[in-house]
Amino acid sequence: MQEGIKRKKRAVNLSIDAALAAEAKEAGTNLSALLERALELELRKHRAEKWRAENREATDSMNGYVKKHGLWSDKYRTW
Repeated sequence: MQEGIKRKKRAVNLSIDAALAAEAKEAGTNLSALLERALELELRKHRAEKWRAENREATDSMNGYVKKHGLWSDKYRTW
């Protein structure tokens, strides 16, 4: 999430282990902020995997082409 951008908030009900909730409260943990960060990371991973799955055929095809023919820029490499 980008810093400084205000987003609309929605209240949700969650159930978590009582001991974890107590320890988090004692530690001063902001559960809402923690959950948002965790969800952002999880959803970023989910979107990346979804993109890979949706584009696997094209990626495999391109990788096969490069393996067979090399990169167009190979002749310009100096290393």
